[in-house]
Amino acid sequence: MQVEFGSFYNQENHGVTFNPLRRIDPIGAILLPAVLLFLRSPFLFGYAKPVPINFGALRNPRRDMVLVAAAGPGINIVLAVIAALLFHLVGYLPDTAARWVAENLKNALIINVVLAVFNLLPLPPLDGGRIAVGLLPDALASPLARLEPYGMTILIGILFILPMIGAQMGLDFSIVSHAVAAVTTEVVAVILRLTGYN
Repeated sequence: MQVEFGSFYNQENHGVTFNPLRRIDPIGAILLPAVLLFLRSPFLFGYAKPVPINFGALRNPRRDMVLVAAAGPGINIVLAVIAALLFHLVGYLPDTAARWVAENLKNALIINVVLAVFNLLPLPPLDGGRIAVGLLPDALASPLARLEPYGMTILIGILFILPMIGAQMGLDFSIVSHAVAAVTTEVVAVILRLTGYN
């Protein structure tokens, strides 16, 4: 059985646009953050409509889909490395400006690594799920690809509902959050070492 990569994306052709309103998902970009804000969640989470992909332009859909999916987290890591490198210039700035710039570079470093690590979770529609579908044999890739319509619901359940249930029972079910935090810490440490901070 072949995995149908075209099923991954909303096939509606919105075209490329700089208008962010075209990408707003009413549930993911408005309702979900509002509910999390109301529940006093420690962090807000949301998502936009997927960007349409022209599958006709992919010579090898399975391999090229992996590359397309890896591009997002890859760019996040590149931006994190750039932020770490720019720390070397902070010492040349006046004290007040240096503190402000250093804080923003630190935020840029951490946020980009968190986004990369989170996005690599192996669950469609996250990029990690699409990479997994492209790399796994069809027997495993097909069932994983079929989770696409339910992926965000599963993710919300794992990240928010399960920990809330655990808290009521006096148990810590924030397994995914702890895993993302642990991997993020390690990746940040590697980036800092590679950019000259020992």
